[in-house]
Amino acid sequence: MKTRSSARGEPRRLGNVALLALMLCSVVALSFIRGRFAPIVTSAGDAIKSEDEAVAAVSKEAVNIDAGEGADETAAEAAAVEEKDKEEGQPKPGAAAAKPVCYEMSRRSDTCEAAGDVRLMGNSQTVYVDTLDREWKTKPYCRKHDTFALSHVKEWTLKPLPSGAAPQCTVNSSATAFVLSTGGFTGNPFHDYTDVLIPAFITAHPFGGEVQFLVSSYKSWWVNRYIQIFQQMSRHEVVDIDADDEVRCYRNVVVGPTFHRELGVDASKTPSGYSTADFRKMLRDAFGLERATATPSGDQWDIRRRPRLLIISRRPSRGRAFMNERAMADMAASLGFDVRVGEPDASTDTAKFARLVNSCDVMVGVHGAGLTNMVFLPAGAVVVQVVPYGRLEWLARNTFAEPSAGMEVHYLEYAVQLDETTLSEQYPSDHPVLRDPMAIHKQGWNALKTTYLDKQNVRPHLGRLKNTFLQALKMLPHGRDD
Repeated sequence: MKTRSSARGEPRRLGNVALLALMLCSVVALSFIRGRFAPIVTSAGDAIKSEDEAVAAVSKEAVNIDAGEGADETAAEAAAVEEKDKEEGQPKPGAAAAKPVCYEMSRRSDTCEAAGDVRLMGNSQTVYVDTLDREWKTKPYCRKHDTFALSHVKEWTLKPLPSGAAPQCTVNSSATAFVLSTGGFTGNPFHDYTDVLIPAFITAHPFGGEVQFLVSSYKSWWVNRYIQIFQQMSRHEVVDIDADDEVRCYRNVVVGPTFHRELGVDASKTPSGYSTADFRKMLRDAFGLERATATPSGDQWDIRRRPRLLIISRRPSRGRAFMNERAMADMAASLGFDVRVGEPDASTDTAKFARLVNSCDVMVGVHGAGLTNMVFLPAGAVVVQVVPYGRLEWLARNTFAEPSAGMEVHYLEYAVQLDETTLSEQYPSDHPVLRDPMAIHKQGWNALKTTYLDKQNVRPHLGRLKNTFLQALKMLPHGRDD
């Protein structure tokens, strides 16, 4: 009995020892995690994460936000794809902790947010903050992996406020300061909206107008083109901050806008669920656009009972022009469309052209910046992207096909065939440009752009295009008899 009792007691003692060992292992493991993921302060490019955040999200790595450092383009693109699913959400206004928090907000953007005694000196691209204990550097533009674009963007530095010789405030504001750049690729409408205007909306919208845009690399012609948009987002003047001699003082500052996706807002990453639809509503308010949806007039005698089709025109010298534009317009009119032709360029009145686009139910154009005007189409309208010859479907998909859903716009695609491109007149039939477009793709973006975007004009087959227009007609709320 004694032996049996001893034998039965041994497992209990071993169980207690095992439990103690398990507890010790847990303590060691927790200590390791806390040590591994403690806040990193070894360089100004690392994003700080609190200990609690690190333990709660051990899979997140520290992020380098020094956007001035160059990187191999291929490696950057690969990293962008890998990190796409790990993008951070948009912080709530005023949610900055005692120190500025600089995050890689997405694969394309970095954002720094600070609260406290903020003193901003624009002519030196410097922000002093009393709660700061180290320097941070960033370039406030949403193409951080594009070294060429960033070469035209000035770097901003956030520094601790010096205790002895702090710059004295000359202008005080209760608004949140928002620093962004119009360097990079601004001037091209697609980049204007994708890289600057939509990211600015994502960042500024939660502040309800109590935000002041401080624009670095300021271009007066560019700001004037979009001033109505900035006035919708802010109740304060837009400042050419690089040329500013004031010491501007705030309680909050945001440096760098937040990117979500091409021509769009991801509602799941915004504080209150605002989306691309809210951005489009803001555009309608900015430019006085009347149509929220593509519905026909209730008056059966009104010409607006007929669906309106807009052809985005381009000059042949620019490439990607319709060589049979007049025939296309006549064919569309024969289907019952009220046809308009518009050629937007740098001198175009943005508000006037926005009203033209908003009056239309279908917009058709060859792949290019002009299709960005789809942001003004009413919900339920149709955009038809004519994809040039040269295996460019991937480019068409990323730039305009995918954003169309968020805009509540129907999307159709017309792919140009070999007998519809002027490239067939420029090269012999056995040339790689015609027979093996991927061989040109492998030569890099410049070769692809020069060959298939700059040198190519198109002549869509009217029979094929007619089928596309008929398909668009069926998508509209206009009755078949109309």
